[in-house]
Amino acid sequence: MVSSPSAAVPRRPLTITPASVIVVCVVALVSIGLAVLFSASSPLKGGPYAFLYKQLIFLALAIGAGWLIAIADLEQLRKFAWVAAGLVLFGLVLVLFTRPVNGSRRWLGVGGLGLQISEFAKLALVFALAHYLALNQSRLHDFWRGFVLPLAWIGLFAGLVIVEPDFGAALLLGTIGLLLLFLAGARLKFLLPSIGLALLGFGLLVLANPVRLQRVLSFLDPEANRQGAGYQPWQALLAFAAGGVDGVGLGNGRQQNAFLPEAHTDYIFAILGEELGLIFTLLVVALFVTIFVAGLMHVRRAPNLFQFLLVTGSLLLISLQAIINLGVVTSLLPSKGMSLPFISAGGSNLLLMGLLVGIIINTARTWERPKPLVRKRALTEVVA
Repeated sequence: MVSSPSAAVPRRPLTITPASVIVVCVVALVSIGLAVLFSASSPLKGGPYAFLYKQLIFLALAIGAGWLIAIADLEQLRKFAWVAAGLVLFGLVLVLFTRPVNGSRRWLGVGGLGLQISEFAKLALVFALAHYLALNQSRLHDFWRGFVLPLAWIGLFAGLVIVEPDFGAALLLGTIGLLLLFLAGARLKFLLPSIGLALLGFGLLVLANPVRLQRVLSFLDPEANRQGAGYQPWQALLAFAAGGVDGVGLGNGRQQNAFLPEAHTDYIFAILGEELGLIFTLLVVALFVTIFVAGLMHVRRAPNLFQFLLVTGSLLLISLQAIINLGVVTSLLPSKGMSLPFISAGGSNLLLMGLLVGIIINTARTWERPKPLVRKRALTEVVA
């Protein structure tokens, strides 16, 4: 019997890579976010599709931006690291002269869209630091080149963001910058004192601002401050309690009906907990944990320090933002506005997330896949 030509062609085995796992998790998070945004939009001015339409527009832009960076040559993009950093720094200065919104100058109008420049500062800092630290890899133990200069870049970005003011974004910039310095090999004897000074500085900024100080005090006793600075965290806890295990159903939540401010942005996780219940809140947490673990597995294959730091920084941006948002909404951290990646309404953050996922897809496409480990010796060599 003669076999058909198609039968003679061996099928390629289906391989599940860490990057593909990350993409699946991102799609799941975006889908959940769109469903909850539809629900959160319904009682607000603009109709039931107000936030959903806007989010879909930015989602299309984020997919386009992610696709462009996914097909780009990262090593060629390195040549423009300082240009990108300079443009973002110029934007951070320019935004200080715009009209304040809710007491902050964070948004810059670009082509009819309001963009939050501090969001793009996060990626610009990671990109510039990864390039600089890789370029000076042999000098990272030097005090000036390996510590002072990169620390100055971190301070410049964080300082301009604090002036807006955006305390949370500045804290995130400083944390990720110091982590990248540590991972690149900067000396701990330089890093530890700088971390102490940074914590002292942030503490003084909290004490100097009555609003920030009240948020910290309400975090320590949310019930006692439930009509003041602790109003949002308290309403979020009520939302989780009302949702129970399986939720009250999409569109049936009470907290979105003007009880919980910023229900569609910073506190969307509380709406999710009320309407979809504990099961979906745990699912969201599990998806973020999976992204982080898969990212750690993926970054082990980095061919050089630049790409290692770039992907690690991208992973940290996603993970730390999720940790801060979830911690604030569940009253495990003091109240601070921070978007929940892939879920919260917000075009700038969604564009940033699209770029970060594009970087991960790019590296998954270009990095050499590991060879099968058929011997114990081979495994030892790869780990070493």
